[in-house]
Amino acid sequence: MADVITYREAVAEGIAREMRRDTSVVCLGEDIAAAGGVFRTTVGLLKEFGPERVWDTPISEQAIVGAAMGAAMTGMRPVAEIMFSDFLACCWDYLANEIPKVRYMTGGQVTVPLVVRTANGGGLGFGAQHSQATENWALTVPGLKIAAPATPADVIGMMAAAIRSDDPVVFFEHKALLATKGPPPPPDHVVELGRAAVVREGADITLVALASTVPLALKAADVLSGEGIETEVVDLRCLVPLDAATVLDSLRGTSRLLTVEENPYQGGWGATVVSIVADEGFGLLDAPARRVAAECVPLPFADALEKEVIPTVDKVVTAVRQLAAY
Repeated sequence: MADVITYREAVAEGIAREMRRDTSVVCLGEDIAAAGGVFRTTVGLLKEFGPERVWDTPISEQAIVGAAMGAAMTGMRPVAEIMFSDFLACCWDYLANEIPKVRYMTGGQVTVPLVVRTANGGGLGFGAQHSQATENWALTVPGLKIAAPATPADVIGMMAAAIRSDDPVVFFEHKALLATKGPPPPPDHVVELGRAAVVREGADITLVALASTVPLALKAADVLSGEGIETEVVDLRCLVPLDAATVLDSLRGTSRLLTVEENPYQGGWGATVVSIVADEGFGLLDAPARRVAAECVPLPFADALEKEVIPTVDKVVTAVRQLAAY
């Protein structure tokens, strides 16, 4: 493999590794076969594994996820693609009412080992119906695991863990990260779901980020370092399971918390993290826990307006300065 791999190549590589390992793994979605996916994240899968394991579907999110559910309940490990995460709303009954409840309602007799992959998030000017970060939608549904990798290596490692999981996983691939590059992981690389990573160490403040906000937090940390403020950046990687222990461990050293999320402020995952810290780590804090999140408005199409809505490096830097001075 090359010295570097893009995030989008890592998606295809992660799926391919699991398809080579386990013949029960199949892929289905719109334009994922001959076309290689609208975001070029399934290139090469049809050629290697053939039409019996890589299926183009009709333009129906209900059909895609419903077929995946049935396949998973009868012994396969399907990887279903919903082209844009906004369109999870089209198959929400399956995702919220059916898939996450089967294992519980059958007393463990039936599992639903499927992955729903989807392109998530804004920053590219795709407009209000194709730019939402929707992790917080899935976070409201007990029974779903939620993965949102920030690097190519994590894409591959977390894809392996997701496909091997006996519980359903919603796997968010951020559109703004697809062209980013990083070192490819070794063969058999698996990243356990629910294990956060400290991607930058610092003594002054803990920044908790996910997916696209991880590189954003790292850029802000570089700016702040020049001002003498050393930030520790925690990449959550997963929302379910949620690695609160790593966040609390970081706070023991920094005593200040800022969450950085692309979800809207209202109902965003940062609120859950802050509430856990308030419950379990209040005595660690020397300042209020703060959040940088998207505004509670539909996402604008215009680049200049979109930047006003979603988190930016400047917004993070400003919030950290205020917390450091508290």
